Amino acid sequence: MKTPEDICPDFPEWPDKWMIAEKDKAYGQGVIDAMRPFVEHLMEKKLKEKTIRSHMDNLWLLGGEIIRSVHIHQDYKVPPVENIRDSVDSEGGPYPNILTQNGQLIPLTQHVGNLTSFLTKKIKRAYHNGFGGG
Repeated sequence: MKTPEDICPDFPEWPDKWMIAEKDKAYGQGVIDAMRPFVEHLMEKKLKEKTIRSHMDNLWLLGGEIIRSVHIHQDYKVPPVENIRDSVDSEGGPYPNILTQNGQLIPLTQHVGNLTSFLTKKIKRAYHNGFGGG
C-alpha cells in the first residue's frame, strides 16, 4: 500500500460521483484534498488494509453528505476542512441525515471523530508553524 488509490482505486473519482451540479466537483476535490492526508496517516500507522478501507467507506459517505448539504445551502465559500469539522457533533459523530442503512444509523462516529481530530491537529500545527492555514 503506497497511496489511497491502492486501497480504493476510485478515490480520485469521488468528486465526480458526489456532484449534483458541475460546481460541486471542485468543492468535492477540496474534500478529497482534506481527506487524503488522513488516509495517508492511517497507512503510515501500518493499519490493515481492511481497516483503512472501512475508514474510506465512511469517508465516502461523509463526503457525499457534505456535497449534498453544500449544494442545497449553496455554501461553497466555506472551506472543505471547516465543513468536515462542522459536520461532526459534540460527541465526535456526524450529524445524521440520510446516513441510514436498513433503518439503522451507519456507525461513523469513530471514523469521523478520528478524521476531525487529525484535521484539527494539522491546522493547529500549520498555524503554529506560521503557514496560516490547513
